Amino acid sequence: MIDYLIIGAGLAGISFAETALRNNKKILVIDGGQNSSSKVAAGLYNPVILKRFTPVWDAQNQLLVLNDFYRNLESKLDQQFDFKKPILRKFFSIEEQNNWYVACDKLDLAPFLSTELISRKFRGIESPFDFGVVNATGYIEVSLLLKNYTQYLHERGIFVNDTFDYSLLTTTDECIRYKDFKAKHIIFAEGFGMHQNPFFNDLPLDGVKGELFIIKAPQLDLDVIVNTSVFILPLGEHLFKVGATYNWNDKTSTPTQEGKEELIDRIKEILTCEFEIISHYAGVRPTVKDRKPLVGKHPDYKNMYILNGLGTRGVMLGPSMAKALYEFIEDGVPLAPEININRFRKK
Repeated sequence: MIDYLIIGAGLAGISFAETALRNNKKILVIDGGQNSSSKVAAGLYNPVILKRFTPVWDAQNQLLVLNDFYRNLESKLDQQFDFKKPILRKFFSIEEQNNWYVACDKLDLAPFLSTELISRKFRGIESPFDFGVVNATGYIEVSLLLKNYTQYLHERGIFVNDTFDYSLLTTTDECIRYKDFKAKHIIFAEGFGMHQNPFFNDLPLDGVKGELFIIKAPQLDLDVIVNTSVFILPLGEHLFKVGATYNWNDKTSTPTQEGKEELIDRIKEILTCEFEIISHYAGVRPTVKDRKPLVGKHPDYKNMYILNGLGTRGVMLGPSMAKALYEFIEDGVPLAPEININRFRKK
């Protein structure tokens, strides 16, 4: 009998898989490759919501767990995934500068926001009002991480590339049975695919579609991440990842002309140089109205759990939410009320 049957190999699924493996648990991961927004994720981690100059919930703890988690994965897989880069918030007015200084004085933001503005001029970007610097930021190369990690699982015979069939799942107080597998616990980490899950599809998971570009801009001289109405992330070789859009109505993973035009317009507001669109892709992020993840135990089946709703901050939330769920199952450590699915069950 294995300890954990994990459904989904996006950021949520691999975060829990690795957490369990680090604790010497036997696991099996099943994923058919459908509905994974992680594969097209921007991968940025940033402890500050720059649109409103407010802190990300539980940012200090998330960063602590994040650094340990990805550092261990890099060592384990002998591959760099975590790229530490500052994020610069471009200011469009003196008023925005003043709002930044006000935010710098707040206790929960002070560790992350620099009080010294950056006046450096980057070729290809006009910045008459300078930039503010966010500390403890960077990005995870998510697609490379998922590819390497699923290969690692596959080589050890603990990964099955298949669409999960809920009708074949049976559960008792002692164990979970699925096809020829028997497990102590099952973790559903399916992202937006949760809507097909008969055990958890009553939870209020929404989806927000995001579209991104890879552009080539030889005249753009940028070695940091710039955040304005879009982010611009340097990849090397004059390539940049740019995004993202937010569409609450379209739940498909197909790039659209509307999204393309929106991104082009936003890029032209920032760049003064020419650029070429190399690729255009999209994904549906699993989000919740209160912007908190969905973590917890099924009300009727004591060995059935969910890890979902990581939204736009999957690389930050994944490791810490997996740790919280694991400690809840194994050690009885209560889940924070903000993430526990009981916040909706009680209603």
